[in-house]
Amino acid sequence: MNILVVRNDKLGDFITALPTFYVLKHHNPRNKIIVCVSPMNKSLAEKMPFIDEVIVDDTDCAFELARKLKKAKIDASITLFSNTKVAIAQFLAGIKIRIAPATKIAQIFYNKRVKQRRSRVDMAEFEYNLQLAKALFEEIRLDFPSPLVTIDEGEKKRIYEAFCQNYTIDKAKKIIAFHPGFGGSSDANWTVEEYIELAKVLLDKAEYQLVFTFGPGEDELYDAVKKASLKGVVLYKSQGSVMDFATLIGSFRLFVSTSTGTYHLAAMVGTPTMTFFADTLFASSKRWKSISDPSIQMNRMIPLEIQKRAEFFEKTKAELLSWAQRDQNYQAK
Repeated sequence: MNILVVRNDKLGDFITALPTFYVLKHHNPRNKIIVCVSPMNKSLAEKMPFIDEVIVDDTDCAFELARKLKKAKIDASITLFSNTKVAIAQFLAGIKIRIAPATKIAQIFYNKRVKQRRSRVDMAEFEYNLQLAKALFEEIRLDFPSPLVTIDEGEKKRIYEAFCQNYTIDKAKKIIAFHPGFGGSSDANWTVEEYIELAKVLLDKAEYQLVFTFGPGEDELYDAVKKASLKGVVLYKSQGSVMDFATLIGSFRLFVSTSTGTYHLAAMVGTPTMTFFADTLFASSKRWKSISDPSIQMNRMIPLEIQKRAEFFEKTKAELLSWAQRDQNYQAK
């Protein structure tokens, strides 16, 4: 069966869809899993072993997208998050079974609609995505491994050793990474100055190498951290593909960031995370928790009120120090 799954938005949203691709493939390995993604996620999608074909949604025209879909000879589609263009395109492509959440005017172009009411946040985003797979196969199992993406150990070692050599890092040290950027996809975050203060808490911990990571277009953040002149701290601008970055992050001991695509990338490869969310239901960890094992997630909500935010920041510094002390004790055993 040729199954199309559509998740054509940002990096983090795409990663929350990976469990759905996985369970559909493992339900019946003969299923051909075809995904429709945004251009930014093409290279990552092509690396997933449970995805057979990638269709890139790089057009504003429903007719043009429909032509691409028709060539794939799709039997059924699951649209995890819909818009009018992709709904019309699937209708025009003649896909017989078209499943999507029963939201927005676009739902009229689907013939199997599932009421989810995501605004109530009864479950996480990746769980809502998985729920739609049951609309196609009622008996499908929804469990998936953690980490979901297993990186080749040889490739992981090669990338990590090259990183350590380029930045003169002692390979025996554990890396704690701070990622101050968010690409406009998070509703709450610390300022770059606050991230610098968080890093200072751990500067005297000789067992760790502190690294600040930056994505494309985050030059101002890079310059701000560079100006702070944190002794011994490495500043790293992401290079190569998204999967190269994920492979590097897979060697880190902790990834500290807001709820953004890079956080989901770290979770995808099983890196422990300390993540900050807005203290609202829609942007909370309840909805946007990652696909990693809950035991390696530290999800924290930043209060909206200024005074409470300041108090919470001090608590966060103490918690980060406490985590490092526990981790050192664990490593010493």
